[in-house]
Amino acid sequence: MPSRVPSSVRRPWTGVLVRGWRLEIGLSLGTLVVLMFSLSLGAVGPFLVGAAVLALSRLRPKVGQKLTRAARRNREARRLDFAFWHCAIVGRTGDIPRVERVAALPVGLRYLVRMPVGLHFEAVRARKDEVAAALGAREVRVTPVAESARYVEVAVIWGNAFPRALPSPLLDCAVVSLWEPLAFGVGQEGREVSLRLPEHNLLIGGEPGSGKSVALSTIVAAAALDPSVELTLLDGKDVELVAWSEVADRFVGADQGAAVEVLEEVSTLMDERYRALLATRRRKLAPGEHEGLHVVVIDEVAFYLRGGEKAVRERFAELLRDLVSRGRAAGIIVVAATQKPSHEVVPTWIRDLFAYRLALRCTSPDASDTILGQGWAHQGFSAATIDPSTRGVGYLLAEGGVPVLLMTPYLSDEDIDELASRALALRGLS
Repeated sequence: MPSRVPSSVRRPWTGVLVRGWRLEIGLSLGTLVVLMFSLSLGAVGPFLVGAAVLALSRLRPKVGQKLTRAARRNREARRLDFAFWHCAIVGRTGDIPRVERVAALPVGLRYLVRMPVGLHFEAVRARKDEVAAALGAREVRVTPVAESARYVEVAVIWGNAFPRALPSPLLDCAVVSLWEPLAFGVGQEGREVSLRLPEHNLLIGGEPGSGKSVALSTIVAAAALDPSVELTLLDGKDVELVAWSEVADRFVGADQGAAVEVLEEVSTLMDERYRALLATRRRKLAPGEHEGLHVVVIDEVAFYLRGGEKAVRERFAELLRDLVSRGRAAGIIVVAATQKPSHEVVPTWIRDLFAYRLALRCTSPDASDTILGQGWAHQGFSAATIDPSTRGVGYLLAEGGVPVLLMTPYLSDEDIDELASRALALRGLS
């Protein structure tokens, strides 16, 4: 970073100062005009004007609130202006990025910034750490605005949005509709992150102890609490999903042959649904129809894809690929998880079929890219950088988007037992 701003771009600093203080300057001039007017009325003038201002504040309290909010936004915009200036993020004409809007976040502020001529998104992203240091913030995150390359969004994070454990909203739900967005966690900016599971599949990966089972439990619990959902569970470790075995329509443990048979059943169901859709001239399953969603959850997919007889695992891989690639319109949702994210376990031809991908704490950037996709770690989205002491924190990538760091809700063994009992009652199985 330059030690000082080049002399060729010093002139616009005056404009930055004036622009940042326009509201305050306007209010000061307005106050001066009112004061001079009150003095022109004689000895009683200040009292009359004061009474009028007091009456106006009582009749129009929102005016004062709006002015206060505007002054606060201006103050925060000036701070970011100063940071841009001192970090020498300056365009060819000497202009710095201009703050257009400011919005509050639970743990900071979000700015909409217009870039000057000669600068683009990368100019701010490359110096985000310097901007964070200038502001004294915990972190600065920069994302492009899809609608226009002229704008970027800058999120300044002051606090930590992640608690030690995030309570699950499912504990307060009597019943769930999986057609509705599912609250899957809280993002780094403190905002809720939701998933729309219909027509989407989810891949979860992370090292042992990263919180993979915690994230998977949220999906299984939500599906179990929707009595219209058919649930198929494949548990490569026998014990992770056993609490839901009585709720599931199909449950298979560490048995590759049985897993293949179950996937063949689901594949047959998928073909039947497509024939029904064709007969009724429908393109896809919709809410409220006779056929409900069918959720297939596979924990420790590495067991089924890597071990046992070659013919059996190849048949499993082919069935999995077929369900993930063709099942969306038929209401088939596949959720697969592994604690060994590698190219041998999760080949790219399977990974790329998953619209949602969650990379929890990984041992290396390559392992993170195995889940999210090649190149994300180089762009700063690496699950290898996640604090090992935080469980359930990972990068979630939705199709066509940018990975979002979030924390998934926590469900204890007691919580899972309670939700499983509730699901059994909803399904008339208790």
